[in-house]
Amino acid sequence: MKKALLIVLLLASATFAQRKSFFEGEMDNGGFGGPQVKFSSVKNNFGVLVGAYGGWLINHQFMIGGGGYGLANNIKANSDVQKVFNYSSQPYINFGYGGGVLEYYFNPNELLHSSVSLLIGAGGVSYRSANHDTDLLSDEWNDDSNADAVFVLEPGVSGELNIAKYMKVGFNVSYRFVNGVDTYGLKDSDFSNFSGGITLKFGVF
Repeated sequence: MKKALLIVLLLASATFAQRKSFFEGEMDNGGFGGPQVKFSSVKNNFGVLVGAYGGWLINHQFMIGGGGYGLANNIKANSDVQKVFNYSSQPYINFGYGGGVLEYYFNPNELLHSSVSLLIGAGGVSYRSANHDTDLLSDEWNDDSNADAVFVLEPGVSGELNIAKYMKVGFNVSYRFVNGVDTYGLKDSDFSNFSGGITLKFGVF
């Protein structure tokens, strides 16, 4: 967690060093939202996290908002988990998180530009024996008895392309710090990893 706190301090310093220019003179307000897909490793398996984020945009450069993401593909739990929790079929891993997001944009009016961001929030980790593809109505879709609430910190950087006046596409890289996993067969490092993704943004920039 020391590494995570250091990253928070560095990002905060870089972002809020510009605070005077945010609020001097007349302030422009905007906002955006859109879907985001992240590709990452979850328990040493390829994971796809689907979600969305957006918020209030101040002077075209500073965003205050939020986002949330959930694991969209099937990742099998260890073979002994089925016996330990008495599942009737192969168990899978559930993982989702969300929180507040701060983001600062460099030269946002340029065709290509970049940003730094920070998500601070919480999430949940659990098992289920239902399959995303075939068992959507199963009673075992989500087992809250083995769920853990976790803390999530995710700093990131993005490159963005201005597609149209009200649309942008972004390509992002982030590192997800997860703390608090205590479920049998799982640990923090199973969910703490790099992510790469793509975002579509729609709004007033």
